[in-house]
Amino acid sequence: MSSVRGDQRQKVRVGVRVALVGVLVAGFVSFFAFGVDDYLTIETLREHRDILQAKVDDYAILAPAIFVVLYATAIAFSVPGGLVMTITGGFLFGNVMGTAYVVAAATIGASAIFLVARTALGEPLRARAGPWLGRLEAGFQRNAFNYLLVLRLIPLFPFFVVNLVPAFLGVRLVPYVVATFVGIIPATFVYSTVGAGLDSLFESNQEFTATGILTPEIITALVGLAVLALLPVAYKRYRARKSEPG
Repeated sequence: MSSVRGDQRQKVRVGVRVALVGVLVAGFVSFFAFGVDDYLTIETLREHRDILQAKVDDYAILAPAIFVVLYATAIAFSVPGGLVMTITGGFLFGNVMGTAYVVAAATIGASAIFLVARTALGEPLRARAGPWLGRLEAGFQRNAFNYLLVLRLIPLFPFFVVNLVPAFLGVRLVPYVVATFVGIIPATFVYSTVGAGLDSLFESNQEFTATGILTPEIITALVGLAVLALLPVAYKRYRARKSEPG
């Protein structure tokens, strides 16, 4: 009887995993199938800016809530367009409130996909990866917050990749959420500030280019923050080596 119940529970767990993965895949495919990606452009923002700004003025509370829900959903389904949505947040709500809304939404969406990945994919991937993942997991867990903070501060890898990898390495939810929340603030503020200044750009009919957003000065500042985040890790390793018997 107990073995039958165990088999049933295992089937339920497998069914839940399949369902969660299916939802993610369906959302990702639907994003492109319905052409939503065609609307996530700066040109679309330029064309509809008056309507969007009017809606924000008319619905001062509802508009930010809708924006946060849409942004969090986009992050959870790992669809492209985060940069444009971040700039849009700054354009509609200003650099300070735009940053606040984007950081909150991105953290919620990243946490959702993290939990789904850990539940639906974490155990199967760890089982197939072999012992090397276990060694990497042990090192990552000891300094999870600092490593994640660096990955969030410097956008070397796509946002969705950094959302998923910690789930496969057994990182706990709290350090993941805190590192995500804190780490994305600087770059988000930069992009939101760009968005807040788009109105004058639109009025002068100038072309917008994303290549000049991350200037060498901004990149240097982000790298500096990342180095500071790694200092505790380096210090721990230094102390560990010093304490080793000679």
